[in-house]
Amino acid sequence: MTRPVHVVDSSRPEEVFEALREALAGRGAAVVPREVGGAPRASAAGGEEGADGASSWPGDDDRVAQNVALIIETSGSTGVPKRVALSTDALLASAAASAGALGGQGQWLLALPAHYVAGAQVLVRSLAAETEPVFFGGGHFDAERFAEAAESLEHDLRYTSLVPVQLSRLVEAAESGSRRVREALRGFDGILIGGQAVPPSLRERAERLGARVVTTYGSSETAGGCVYDGLPIGTTVVRERDGQLEISGPVLAEGYVGDAERTAAAFTEHDGVRWYRTGDIGRVDAEGRVSVLGRSDNVIISGGEKVLLDAVERAVHELPGFEHTIVVAVDDPEWGQVPVVVIEGAAPSGLDEVRQHVSARLGRAAAPARIVEVERMERLASGKPDRVRLGARAVAVIAAQRA
Repeated sequence: MTRPVHVVDSSRPEEVFEALREALAGRGAAVVPREVGGAPRASAAGGEEGADGASSWPGDDDRVAQNVALIIETSGSTGVPKRVALSTDALLASAAASAGALGGQGQWLLALPAHYVAGAQVLVRSLAAETEPVFFGGGHFDAERFAEAAESLEHDLRYTSLVPVQLSRLVEAAESGSRRVREALRGFDGILIGGQAVPPSLRERAERLGARVVTTYGSSETAGGCVYDGLPIGTTVVRERDGQLEISGPVLAEGYVGDAERTAAAFTEHDGVRWYRTGDIGRVDAEGRVSVLGRSDNVIISGGEKVLLDAVERAVHELPGFEHTIVVAVDDPEWGQVPVVVIEGAAPSGLDEVRQHVSARLGRAAAPARIVEVERMERLASGKPDRVRLGARAVAVIAAQRA
């Protein structure tokens, strides 16, 4: 059996919420939350989507399996879009596991776009809890407006899901004297932070203000966060296989719509158990605690030495003012490839200080060769920095400087 596919404008989260209600109940079409008004990007078929974010998919005759309730469209680090098909069972299993890990079902404040898996899951958790979510609304994230929205929460248990840059803005506002924002931070029973690694200094500052921060790890393929503060939630299992992390459990996606080859490469079965290959380098210790070290495709050879760019990035994030930078690879005639720091706005300190800090932790080969300042950090639909575009910009800036 199959069901139709319905695209819903993610800038209208109330409509996404109602569409998900119907889909999870088995009455409505599978929901595709899609950002309207985004820049054109390559389609899965190799063509180009329109400037309004629309594409030729889905068409009038497109259908998916009956158990699929939500499809998350996302571009990975390669820029090639994926359409991740999530079943009703996977979404509700994720919501139940989250509630168990957080201490119970409650009311949620949606401050992320509904086309992010983390944003969509806020809506799914609300449906599972039979509570009405509070919507932050459109426009740029503003700490005071977030605090005002938080005051509308009425349930005994209150939650929200954010990305690190949003938490940073809330912390900065609270530290600058906003009592309203400080009370909002303290008022949540759990603030889930995912999408990117959280700088330890940012978490410490938030917790000093009374925030209950929970770092999450997961992806669209796992119906969102399935590891909280390093520990798998619910019945999720994480293992290390050949140095990379694999995940199993009821939260796994069905696969990628219209892409059997990619589905087969990412989802495998061993001894009757289905596993998702995350592509992340990591470790799982004897107690089951998961440590994510970085992407397996984010490793370079510099001067004959292997350098994990994610580790360089974490080290750079330890420096004040560098918490939201990214590190990209740039070809170098002498070393092969070198790490380069990309920062939004002016760098608060010089290259020598950054190099010394990274070298002390990771060795000389890992020391960034340059700092590239950009006016604005381009981001993917998921909210993560667009490393492909930013890497290309870094190359162009360095080439111009050498000319």
